[in-house]
Amino acid sequence: MSISLGIAIYFILWWLVLFTVLPWGVRSQHESGEVAHGTDPAAPAIHRGWRTMMWTTAIATIVYAILYAVYATGVIPMDMVWAIAGPPRH
Repeated sequence: MSISLGIAIYFILWWLVLFTVLPWGVRSQHESGEVAHGTDPAAPAIHRGWRTMMWTTAIATIVYAILYAVYATGVIPMDMVWAIAGPPRH
């Protein structure tokens, strides 16, 4: 696997993990009972962007390491991957 392909896969994986981590521990202003004037009641009461990005990076790195280990050791042969996810063969 080339370095650019590895970075691209990690980038896509990071974004997928981000959207799964975003709702963790979020309380809306409505739930906390303190709605700021002019904001949506469903807006988060406390912004925790750095914590979300930290968790996203940690989880994405672990998942990428597992996927890379499976790829590098050949546990799942690439022929099988292409048979499942490759273009249809006619």
